Amino acid sequence: MADVLLTHSYHLPYDRKQVRKMQPYPPLGTLYAASVLRSRGVSVSVFDTMLQDPTEFPAILRRHQPRFVAIYEDDFNFLSKMCLTRMREVAWRMTEDARCFGATVIVHGSDASDHAEEYLRQGANCVLLGEAETTLTELCLALLGAGDTAGVAGLVRLDAAGKRALRNAVTPRATPWNILPNPARDLIDMGPYREAWMASHGYFSLNLVASRGCPYRCNWCAKPISGDRFHVRAASTVADEILELKKVYSTEHLWFGDDVFALNHHWTGQFANEMETRGCTMPFKIQSRADLMTVENVRALKRAGCAEVWMGVESGSQEILDSMDKGLRVEEVFEARAHLKEAGIRACYFLQFGYPGEFWRQIEQTVSLVRATRPDDIGISVSYPLPNTRFYEKVQAELGRKRNWTDSDDLCVMFEAAYTDEFYRAVRDALHAEVDSWHATRPAGTELDQVSNLWRRVVELEPLARNTDATSFSSYDVRPVSPGESRIVPVQYLAPAAREA
Repeated sequence: MADVLLTHSYHLPYDRKQVRKMQPYPPLGTLYAASVLRSRGVSVSVFDTMLQDPTEFPAILRRHQPRFVAIYEDDFNFLSKMCLTRMREVAWRMTEDARCFGATVIVHGSDASDHAEEYLRQGANCVLLGEAETTLTELCLALLGAGDTAGVAGLVRLDAAGKRALRNAVTPRATPWNILPNPARDLIDMGPYREAWMASHGYFSLNLVASRGCPYRCNWCAKPISGDRFHVRAASTVADEILELKKVYSTEHLWFGDDVFALNHHWTGQFANEMETRGCTMPFKIQSRADLMTVENVRALKRAGCAEVWMGVESGSQEILDSMDKGLRVEEVFEARAHLKEAGIRACYFLQFGYPGEFWRQIEQTVSLVRATRPDDIGISVSYPLPNTRFYEKVQAELGRKRNWTDSDDLCVMFEAAYTDEFYRAVRDALHAEVDSWHATRPAGTELDQVSNLWRRVVELEPLARNTDATSFSSYDVRPVSPGESRIVPVQYLAPAAREA
């Protein structure tokens, strides 16, 4: 028996794109909550739905006999932050199962924070706001004791009549990093994760975080959990955890789930020193920004073992970056790519199409940037309005009934963008295929016909592309127009080696 059964709603098989990638990671945020509860003497068990079937939940309830069920989403996984409808449906089904069992249901996550009243009406007893490990622990201790929860900040519940949502206090008490115990990884079975990674990639990767939150203010980025707060763990503590992962789980690769890694170059240098001192350097992947990839930061990352950096490049148009309040200059992408290439670190871009004000010329600039800098990989999405962002406020009047993607491969435009879903998917497919062709291990030219056909499809869907000065179209290439400026013109597609020759 357990006082609290923790779970989450992200089930990998319900997300076709992530199934293709097959890079499952344990629910770090859920496991942090478990570790804090356990440190305060609350008995805890975890039902991890990442690779387990959510329909097994009733049997899990019978086995553990919990008084409380906490559907506690992984705040460190960008997929949870996307508020995907398939996962919302899983959460609501588990809520119903837990209520039928007689348990008190507590919910926490980005989607629940944005739509607390909906979750409450689906049967949740309360929703937790903010960085909620301390809130959850205080709530459970109060309910296990005298039952007085009036002093617990950050709760949302329905009033006695069940008509409207009431908040105990707006700002919950966040748990400081220096007293936060390591995630309770021992409460889940790592076997299925190892098997999935070894079968698909030939090595085992685990996740951790060095920081929480993000101080930047891109106007499309939702921050329902940490807001603009940013706090970082001591470099020595992070290195100690990595050494533990290496010894206990024999992990061979790491993914840092931080929103923005290497924000402070002094910290990054300290981290590299700590990793070298312990002899635990190993390949790892991070998410960061192009303007943070300075020579000093990149050298420190290389010493620590960094193998891959994903940067939120978003667009090759300075006009669009400025509209996003990105705080990034296009030339900084060129600089970051050069620094990472020199260090032998993979440089990968997150790209975003469809932001208001983007038309064919701005799309040309993005494709031009990709071609000019040749990233090692790209991830493409269309602008996705999430509640409580300035971007959402800008397009709210244009939104239809659909407000969230079904899964991470949905790529549906939910406001009145310049182009259709079909067009953006065509651009995604063509640009992905072209980038893949640069790095393919197959003989040069193997994929050229496929890439050319995909770009032809883009042209069929875009009248401005059809009104070019070329009657026979195969693909695009970058041609200089004036110093510091280039545009994409239709030319015969050539293999990289032939183009360089």
